[in-house]
Amino acid sequence: MPSELLYLDHAATAPMLPDARSAWLEGAALWANPSSPHRQGRAARAALEDARERVKVALGWEGEVVFTSGASEAVTMALSRCVLPVGAVSAVEHDAVLRLCDGVPRLGVDAEGRIDSTQAPSPALVAVQHVNNETGVVQEVGPVAQAVREAGGLLLSDCAQSAAKLPLPDADLIAISAHKFGGPVGIGALLVRDWAMLKASGGQERGYRAGTENLPGVLSMVAALEASRDWLRRSADLRAQLEQGLIAGGASVIAQGAHRVATIGAYRMPGVASAVQLIRFDAQGIAVSAGSACSSGSLKASHVLTAMGVDGAGEVIRVSVGRETNAADIDRFVSAWTDMSQRRAAA
Repeated sequence: MPSELLYLDHAATAPMLPDARSAWLEGAALWANPSSPHRQGRAARAALEDARERVKVALGWEGEVVFTSGASEAVTMALSRCVLPVGAVSAVEHDAVLRLCDGVPRLGVDAEGRIDSTQAPSPALVAVQHVNNETGVVQEVGPVAQAVREAGGLLLSDCAQSAAKLPLPDADLIAISAHKFGGPVGIGALLVRDWAMLKASGGQERGYRAGTENLPGVLSMVAALEASRDWLRRSADLRAQLEQGLIAGGASVIAQGAHRVATIGAYRMPGVASAVQLIRFDAQGIAVSAGSACSSGSLKASHVLTAMGVDGAGEVIRVSVGRETNAADIDRFVSAWTDMSQRRAAA
C-alpha cells in the first residue's frame, strides 16, 4: 500500500482546519453554560451571541440563526416545525429530507439532475437542495423560490454542500453543517428568514431548540466559515484535469452538461461495480465513495441517479476534492482509475 493516503471524499467530511481546532479549544476554556446567569455564564453567552452574528456576516445572511447538531437536525426542525405543511420536495434531496417526507409529492429532475418544473403547491413548504451531494449539480433555486412565494409558500434549501463554497440561495430556511467546510462534526445551523416561520418548542436557542448550547462547536464552525476560500479558485482546474483524464480512460461523467460545483463529481466506470471500485481504490490508499456517505451501507440503488435515469448507476462513484487536494493527487487518481478500467476491458 502507498505510504501516502489520498483523501478524495471531502463531500462526506472535510478535514478540520487548524483555526477551527484552536477556536474549539477557546470555546472549551469557556466552561460555563451560556444559559447560566452568573458571570461565567454571561461570558459564555456573550461569546455565543458574538459567534451568531459572525455566522450571519460570513454567509451574508440577514435573518436569524438557530445552532443545531448539523444539517440533518436543521432540516428535521424545518420540516417538522414550519408553520406550513410540507407540500413538495425534489426527487434528489438528501436522505435526511426524504425519510421525513413519505407520501409528499416529488419535483422531478431531468437527465442532468436539474428540477424540470417550478410549479409549486399552494401554500406549503417546498424543499430544494442547493448542491446535490452525489453529483455536485447546482440547482437554480431562484425560479423555484419565486414560484413558491407566488403560491404563498416557503422554500427550504439544504446547503450542506454549498455553504462556504457558493453564495447562499434565495431561500427562507437554510440548513448548513460545519464538518463539510472544515469545522467539527456535531455542529450546524438552521438559518431562518423570520422567526414567524417556525413553531417554537421551548428551551434554549430563543425557545427553538432545547439543550445546552455547544459553544466550542459554534466557535469552531465560525472559524471555519471565516477561513480563506482562495483554494476554491483552483478547484475548477483540478476538476478539468480530473475529467479530462477519466474520460480518456473510458469514464462517463454524470451530469456533465449541468452547472456543477467544482468540488464534487460523479463518474461511471462501465463494467465495474461501485463497491468493487471502492475496495480496489482503498487497497491503493485512495478514499472515494459511492454516493452519499450517509447511505453508503445500503444496498439500494442511488435514488438520485435513479431519478436522473442514469444507465449503469451501480457503477458510479463520487470523487470530491478539498483545500488540500493538488494536481499530483489528481494524476495519481487518474492513473489508478485508468489502470482499473483497462484491466476490466482486457478481462
